[in-house]
Amino acid sequence: MDKKLLMRGSQVIGEAAIRAGCRFYAGYPITPQNEIPEFMSGAMADLEGGTFIQAESEIAAINMVIGASMAGARAMTSSSSPGISLKQEGISFLAALELPAVIVNVMRGGPGLGNIAPSQGDYFQATRGGGHGDYRSIVLAPAHGQELADLTRKAFEYADRYRTPVMILADGMMGQMMEPVVFPDPINLDELPPKPWVLDGAQGRPSRIIKSLILDTVEMEEHNWKLDRKYKIISGEIPHAETYMTEDAKLVVVAYGTAARIARGGIKRAREMGLKVGLLRPVTLWPFPDRAIREMSRLVKDFMVFEMNTGQMIDDVRLSLEGRSNVHFYGRPGGIVSTPDEIGKAISSLYYRQHLKED
Repeated sequence: MDKKLLMRGSQVIGEAAIRAGCRFYAGYPITPQNEIPEFMSGAMADLEGGTFIQAESEIAAINMVIGASMAGARAMTSSSSPGISLKQEGISFLAALELPAVIVNVMRGGPGLGNIAPSQGDYFQATRGGGHGDYRSIVLAPAHGQELADLTRKAFEYADRYRTPVMILADGMMGQMMEPVVFPDPINLDELPPKPWVLDGAQGRPSRIIKSLILDTVEMEEHNWKLDRKYKIISGEIPHAETYMTEDAKLVVVAYGTAARIARGGIKRAREMGLKVGLLRPVTLWPFPDRAIREMSRLVKDFMVFEMNTGQMIDDVRLSLEGRSNVHFYGRPGGIVSTPDEIGKAISSLYYRQHLKED
């Protein structure tokens, strides 16, 4: 039997990254993700070929990641909300340059400097690209410690496969919570597919160029369409959602990350009252699992979006449903974390309003 380790969420991300072949990390301190650079500083020091840099700023950190990725390293950075905002120009560069990298956002309350409490206020920023230009980033939303480990490895795989930045969207509660985790064996870096685009010195081969400055407008347009074709491929291959008690549900809650865990508890309470309620949890926030929601709308006419914000994912749920079902919302912004009992009451109240006559 695989050995379980009890670890804090932020440290799980670090350990999983090392086992996934991450050999370059650059970051800058900001709460509540400081345990990630703290862990990486020690792990990289003990690792052959490992590099850890505490950069002078978030902007410097993301640009160091760009350089490391160009050189072929599996590279990662992490930050929290306002720090991610500072990295957005660099993330846009990664997308334009078609460079793989993993960016971790352990979200905190906002907007502005906000507070260090867990929140989900960065959904728009993450799923709409976040920076300038016409691009997308893969966004993964773990909900528990084991998934932090699994999706961190998946993030590096996706980044290399599609040559694109991948964001892991966690939050302050998830980063601090300690849970038992089983890690996969470390990968063998020598067995990774070759990267024929890497800048590693033009010895015995023609020079390679990686650039995003394209002054010719026709060439720039074609580059954008090339990226668009890649995003369409990604959208057809990796969307993923998890369902819970949806087989006979009349009301389905849509939630991700920590909010999904809280909603699960509320749904259990509603089920104990005889209410037919289920959960759909998007695991990929981009590409959004719109097909899973749309297919569910054939039988479900009421969806309740639950988020730790004032309502951001609700837009994607509405777009997915295309008017087929009713969409409701319940949320708490600014770092307030609802309890399962609270969300259970909100679910029950909505259920009775919508389905009292039927039941």
